[in-house]
Amino acid sequence: MLAIVIHGPRDLRIETMETGELEAGQVLIRIEAGGICGSDLHYYQHGGFGSVRIREPMILGHEIAGRVAQIAPDVTTLKVGDMVAVNPSSPCGKCEMCLKGLSNHCVNMRFYGSAMRMPHVQGGFRDKLICDATQCFPAKRMDASALALAEPFAVALRAVKRAGSLLNKRVLVTGCGPIGALVVAAARLHGAREIIATDVVPEPLAVVRTLGADRTIDVRDRPDSLTALAGKLDVMFECSANERAFHTGMDTLQPQGIIVQVGLGGDVPLPQAQLASRELSLRGSFRFDDEFGLAVALIDSGRAVLDTLISRHFPMHDAVSAFELASDRRAAMKVQLAF
Repeated sequence: MLAIVIHGPRDLRIETMETGELEAGQVLIRIEAGGICGSDLHYYQHGGFGSVRIREPMILGHEIAGRVAQIAPDVTTLKVGDMVAVNPSSPCGKCEMCLKGLSNHCVNMRFYGSAMRMPHVQGGFRDKLICDATQCFPAKRMDASALALAEPFAVALRAVKRAGSLLNKRVLVTGCGPIGALVVAAARLHGAREIIATDVVPEPLAVVRTLGADRTIDVRDRPDSLTALAGKLDVMFECSANERAFHTGMDTLQPQGIIVQVGLGGDVPLPQAQLASRELSLRGSFRFDDEFGLAVALIDSGRAVLDTLISRHFPMHDAVSAFELASDRRAAMKVQLAF
């Protein structure tokens, strides 16, 4: 097989590797599409993020979809030729978190294209992938490009779930990268009455308007633009991991408003008096669980039309150009690779 392998900052190579042999319960997928995620960009640009560093060559990628090419004899849920989205999560199913139904917090999680463990968990940017049949979610209508959005959309659906009911709620989304944009789409599907989205560059805001945002605000050009919304909104999804966005967004919430922290960043000071006196709820959201299957169903049924998020496709042999374009927020939202 051919794979896209990171060796260090901006050291991305196309390499030939052994595909391996099918074991019981497994299938061989011919990967057709893969989306470049923010974590992939951190590995490419910096060799990692925070304390997580690349310590050995690693295949990148976890937003993947393709077609079933071979199945083990005991697999009955799939057939050769099926188009599938591949769930990159492999929780152990045995730890305390898994047994509590919190598999996204599995202490032994194996997640494609992650350097958090050693040896690293190899990713899905390859033309052939052997995986468990249980990781594959078949689709009947959509192509691999659309289905490769299932993983980031599942992250957005998880965030919306963490907020509780959005029916008739006024919602703020701060930070309109791919995840923030997909949170907008998810909030619209879950009945939000009004969705306001903010960012510091205009290009992503144009995309989120196609996904369901009622109003968009460039807060770099209009830093005080949220003042008029003070105390008027119900829910904030903070997707930027920016301290100023967190604090200014909090001010827009009415008493007993809900903050869902989606963006992953550093520590920020918390205004404890505001949280207490206005009875605000602060909730985290991390990865996804059964939301992956829902994401596939919504995309495949056509209820979630997300194609405006995709900026461009590149062949895998032009992976460096793809990663360079994906690094420019003003030029691209979601860049995908074709295998």
